[in-house]
Amino acid sequence: MSDTDISRPTRRHVLTAGSVIAAGSVLWTPGTAVASPPAAFPAASPAAGTTPWTARNSANGWPVLDSAPAHRVEGAARLTVRLAEGDAATVLLYVLRRYCYEIDMLTPEDVTGHLTDRNVRADLESNQLSGTALTVRQVAYPLGAPAGNGMSGPEVTVVEDILADCQGVVAWGGETDPVKQSHFQIDVPPHDSRLKKLVAKINGWEEHPGRGAGAIDAFQPARVSRARKARAER
Repeated sequence: MSDTDISRPTRRHVLTAGSVIAAGSVLWTPGTAVASPPAAFPAASPAAGTTPWTARNSANGWPVLDSAPAHRVEGAARLTVRLAEGDAATVLLYVLRRYCYEIDMLTPEDVTGHLTDRNVRADLESNQLSGTALTVRQVAYPLGAPAGNGMSGPEVTVVEDILADCQGVVAWGGETDPVKQSHFQIDVPPHDSRLKKLVAKINGWEEHPGRGAGAIDAFQPARVSRARKARAER
């Protein structure tokens, strides 16, 4: 498989540059968090050094890859990301689609998937070596940057709703130590039953109009409550 598409949703949130009133500000209505390109913050000094990752598997248990295929992100013009084939790609593409629809439309420069450079600053970064992790605007949200200088409240609400949908299969760098809000990863090993169940659920959403990415209001009270409960259990 060289390129992977996920079914086009019947409804999507409209994101426009005109929604932004100032650099770093966010305007939002229920169901949509619209962000301007965030200001870049320097990484904390402990993250400056790197260490070669010599293991055959990344920190999440997936085999390190020499290469990974490019996958198109449905609904985001020209956006592709290199990820491990199969279930990992299905899940991470779902995360990216929701980010594009509900937070901000991304460009190819915003997203980085599989990497071959084994020099990492934290174990979580090794997961990009296996194509089972990606970063979104990592210059703006670098490793070790204070969370208070990062994503806005509405953006975090959307991310937490995505995590709740993914039921423990996906981890977000905003909840790791050290913090890296740009980072999303598969957080279960290969062949884990939870991954298979989530992929089946995502595929089911995409087959039914009005469900899945592009048709979700993360700010519905029931969804916010569900996301908070899921966060407390992580």
